[in-house]
Amino acid sequence: MDIIKDKWKKPILEIINECKEPVGSWYIVNVFTERGIEVSSATVGRELNQLERSGYLKRHGYKGRSITAKGKAIIAEAKTTLELDYYKQSLDDLINSDILENFLMVLEARMAIERQTARLAAERITDEELEELEMCLENQINHSRDRKSIAQDDVNFHSIIARASKNKALFSLYMMVSRMGQQSELFEGLRHRVGDNYSTFHNRILAALQSRNPELAEQSMIEHINKLIRDTNAYWNEYQKMKKEQGPSF
Repeated sequence: MDIIKDKWKKPILEIINECKEPVGSWYIVNVFTERGIEVSSATVGRELNQLERSGYLKRHGYKGRSITAKGKAIIAEAKTTLELDYYKQSLDDLINSDILENFLMVLEARMAIERQTARLAAERITDEELEELEMCLENQINHSRDRKSIAQDDVNFHSIIARASKNKALFSLYMMVSRMGQQSELFEGLRHRVGDNYSTFHNRILAALQSRNPELAEQSMIEHINKLIRDTNAYWNEYQKMKKEQGPSF
């Protein structure tokens, strides 16, 4: 039973949760009516019976029903889910934005996340993950030499580091931010404009991880993203012009 998405069960629980005394179906029908929602007493009664059988409500004879601890918990969970959905939508709006300020905010978020993933990865990365990074960097260099897209190489490089941090929360946060729709386009545009494919910074980060040096790994990541932020600020207008002239890909 998915209480959170159910048309009637969640609002019924919320109504009962606001009451200090047990309430019956007619009370709930009246509350719905006051809110401009039409529902029959029979429908509310069926919902109440199901909620009671599932342990979300407790019957008090003819007085009606009150909410249980289990019911209060599902209400709290529903509130948290709605808040998370709101923040996820807010992040999606930033990620898919074509506004410089929003783009820079996402890069600042990357900075906060990735300086820590780099530090943790230096302490926890495995030899196999280091080999993955080496291969990823080699692919990036080859693609750059052949003037092919290296955007996915960049995402792969950073995601391996996030995974190597062994912190699932940070890894999930990076994967959310890495979905930034413009990141690949802007990254490619900047590479063509400034003649720098950022492989130098990736080399420094890899060397710090290979030496198991958390401070150096963190600093190398900071320098890498700061460079991207500076270039974004410097060449944003030109990037927008290239997008109009060449379309969404470079």
